[in-house]
Amino acid sequence: MTITQDPSDNQVRSGPNPSTDSHVKPVGSRKSALALVQTNYVRQRLQDLHPDTTFPLVTMTTTGDNILNVALSKIGEKSLFTKELEVALEAKQVDLVVHSLKDLPTTLPPGMVIGAILEREDPRDAVVMKNQLPYRTLEALPPGSVVGTSSVRRIAQLKRKYPHLQFADVRGNLNTRLQKLDQADGPFSALILAVAGLRRLDLNHRITEILPESTILHAVGQGALAVECRENDQDTLALLQSLNHHSTLARCVAERTLMRELEGGCSVPLGVCTEWQGAGAEQRLQLRALVATLDGGEVIEAEDSILLNPTDANSTEKATSLGLSVAALMKSRGAKELLDSIRTH
Repeated sequence: MTITQDPSDNQVRSGPNPSTDSHVKPVGSRKSALALVQTNYVRQRLQDLHPDTTFPLVTMTTTGDNILNVALSKIGEKSLFTKELEVALEAKQVDLVVHSLKDLPTTLPPGMVIGAILEREDPRDAVVMKNQLPYRTLEALPPGSVVGTSSVRRIAQLKRKYPHLQFADVRGNLNTRLQKLDQADGPFSALILAVAGLRRLDLNHRITEILPESTILHAVGQGALAVECRENDQDTLALLQSLNHHSTLARCVAERTLMRELEGGCSVPLGVCTEWQGAGAEQRLQLRALVATLDGGEVIEAEDSILLNPTDANSTEKATSLGLSVAALMKSRGAKELLDSIRTH
């Protein structure tokens, strides 16, 4: 693990040890451009809300950043993009870390907790075409065109809809993947990427198609940012409370509960969609879910909804019950056996 305190960051200062100075809260982040944009957004929000506290940036490299020649689904390790951050958190080298929620396992290490989940960006998936090509949609691509993605969730669902396309693994940070796409002699005609990441890096202009939920369900937690801290750090937890976005929190709790019950993760093709219906005290939260074989040939789906006001004190418990309900439906239809068969291959 490589840890660096960014010397160009005006939030970094010498002086008291952060672990003993309640007015210094070091923030951990991966070094990728997207991770830094997301972390600096959270730091700025915290700085605006708590001007008497400083939030220096501490960057590090994770296992997932270092292993770029193997598909994520084949590495066989959880916490690929979070483990090193959590080690630094436990060692009190940082007091909080910022994650893309979809990278964060549903079971955290002992003593760790999610202190806040921020308002969600669009959780859908986007198509990004090679610059030299005239096409705008996956449907328009010629048969045999290669689409790059490292997600078995995306491949399993898109193979059903676009059997004329081929899918191949592509790794690296977002800018690296775009460079691979645009190489004139490169194999890829298009990439599938998260809308949220493209927008956060001001790459909205590269989106040629946003895929609707009728085509592909998104990853659990996609588009949301989570801030993790130590469970016994009451001071940091109090600071983070102001960042929570209640309706996003309820959606993500339902999704993560479902994934935990199905023992899913980045290595299994699990897609979800949560949507609010109605308003005020009459709001309902709907959760849809899908698991599929890697070739998209077998699909199991389920959905349910619950009356839930996201600002109520018991909203998290209700969201949890919704996740459990949909997970039970999925299991009754054979989802557990399907996922177990995928893991053994």
